[in-house]
Amino acid sequence: MKHVAFFGDGERTFALPFPLIEELQRKTGVGIGALFQRMRSLHFSIADISETIRLALIGGGNDPKEAAALVATYVQTRPLADSIPLAFAILETVWLGSPTTSQDDQRHEAAHG
Repeated sequence: MKHVAFFGDGERTFALPFPLIEELQRKTGVGIGALFQRMRSLHFSIADISETIRLALIGGGNDPKEAAALVATYVQTRPLADSIPLAFAILETVWLGSPTTSQDDQRHEAAHG
């Protein structure tokens, strides 16, 4: 599932396929369910926000160096309030799916990437 949002200097695609979810879990030290709950309850860490966005940029097709540079520029130098909604929206898409994606589209995407 993909989330598209304006980030930095333009619209970007964010996605967390399972291998990147596993990396996110490793980077944040918690499972995806606990991470989602931490974000919902505002008990997050800085890594929860920055790693969610960085890895989702990579999953959305950005080069890892470019993703790191975007996070350094547009997350690490800005107020947390600017990045929390994006990180939460990315996790919400992982958890609940895209609100505009039909179940048929989700099955097709799961089968074909």
